[in-house]
Amino acid sequence: MDDTRLAPEHELIGRLRRNVVKDVAPHPGVWSPDFLATLVQTAVVHLRDQLLRADAGTPVLVDSYYYKLLAKCRLAGAGESPLLDWWRTFPRPSRVVYLDVPPETTWQRSREGADLNVLEHYGPQPDRAGFRRYQSDLAKVMRDEIQDLPVTVIEELDHPELTAAAIREVVSHEFC
Repeated sequence: MDDTRLAPEHELIGRLRRNVVKDVAPHPGVWSPDFLATLVQTAVVHLRDQLLRADAGTPVLVDSYYYKLLAKCRLAGAGESPLLDWWRTFPRPSRVVYLDVPPETTWQRSREGADLNVLEHYGPQPDRAGFRRYQSDLAKVMRDEIQDLPVTVIEELDHPELTAAAIREVVSHEFC
């Protein structure tokens, strides 16, 4: 869903994501949590469709799959939405590699909140406390969603190269 990774024919997904963040998420009294989940579903179904098109037996790596979007919808109040139940019926990964990066690190990476959107913190404006609380809740909800899957947790490492090496190790043991 990263705009730089979307093929030109999938640019709609990026536009929808930006519009959800800009026009829907900041106005919870105007739009219902179910409406938010309905719009987010477009990206979730896109991910599912991409997986279903993959060659059988070929490993596919997907950043967050639908779990982070599901968790964000739950935190926004759509926890009882039938859409979320439907998402849980989508193909399940054979392995989850969970990168456990502390909120303090991600706060710094976001330029102390300057690069955040409203689905990444509590409160009307990003601040350290609202970000930390939201990220902690997000991690709990995501872990709840993946609790029945084989999960390998990779703790924060000092350099991206070390993190990439740790991921390669897990993937090579899982699929080679």
